[in-house]
Amino acid sequence: MSQPPGFVDPNHPHHFCRLRKPIYGLKQAPRAWYMSLKQHLLDTSFTNSLADTSLFIRASGSTLTYVLVYVDDIIVTGNHSAIVEKVLQSFAQRFSIKDPTDIHYFLGIEVSRSSDGLHLMQRKYIMDLLVTNNMSEAKPVATPLPTSPKLTIHGGTPLEDASQYRSVVGSLQYLSFTRPDISYAVNRLSQLMHCPTQDHWIAAKRVLRYLAGTPTHSIYMNASSPVTLHAFSDAYWAGDTDDYVSTNGYVVYNGQHPVSWSSKKHRVVARSSTEVEYRAVANTAAEVRWLCSLFSDLHIVLPTTPVIYCDNIGATYLCTNPVFHSRMKHIALDYHFVRNQIQSKML
Repeated sequence: MSQPPGFVDPNHPHHFCRLRKPIYGLKQAPRAWYMSLKQHLLDTSFTNSLADTSLFIRASGSTLTYVLVYVDDIIVTGNHSAIVEKVLQSFAQRFSIKDPTDIHYFLGIEVSRSSDGLHLMQRKYIMDLLVTNNMSEAKPVATPLPTSPKLTIHGGTPLEDASQYRSVVGSLQYLSFTRPDISYAVNRLSQLMHCPTQDHWIAAKRVLRYLAGTPTHSIYMNASSPVTLHAFSDAYWAGDTDDYVSTNGYVVYNGQHPVSWSSKKHRVVARSSTEVEYRAVANTAAEVRWLCSLFSDLHIVLPTTPVIYCDNIGATYLCTNPVFHSRMKHIALDYHFVRNQIQSKML
């Protein structure tokens, strides 16, 4: 960096300015901002969550206040409006902030609140995506992907310019935050980004056609829903005909609300459907344990033990029957931690 015009000292031409604040745009600026904000919150009796470093909690008796930080977008909430107002005032005294308002839009996610609950959707994001790709007038379809034929790596003619395909798939990945119904389709399309073909592009446009018919689909958080954790786990054994690697998926519910979901391809080939289902249950159990840790940081007590539902009898027996493990020695030991959680009554 060089001296700004008019600040060069003729007697000391090689001197430079000392920065008292990070300059916006430098690589170290976001971390410097986070450390400054974190120190302010810690000085005002907040504690940093162990499960999520962007979450800060302050508990005083029955009064709870939460601060969720994403760079310079911040959500402040709690169960006492006067305390929340004091936190906002302390922010205003320390930092330059915009006028705080009720949450309507956060990181591209539209939020609609009522006395009954909360709606989370990305309707505007979807409409902008359709307009950008000239699909706003596309004919809607009922499903994100067809059941047949299956997408393969070498199916179809390679695209001359793959930039639009990659741009669409990248946009769909962000859309998955509120649309678990497209998670598998996005996961499958993402595996083909290195060499997309015409068939892959048609499949990507089909997802856009599906979104054109469902732009207002959203996640609804009911205020009266019970606070319980339960998850559904499933796997698609050898579903990829190119390398026969399986895909596992799960969705975790807090009461009636889906709060976490994933569709992910395994790294190795599974030798049996029981093995791949067991691996899927283990991945789901890891996510459930993280959510339990997050709930603990939020001072939320779960009234019942979390439950994971699996549709494979062999995998269910494998979680509880140690004798059966003699047939499953090829499964990595780190997947057996789900059995220990069941025996310790944590699942």
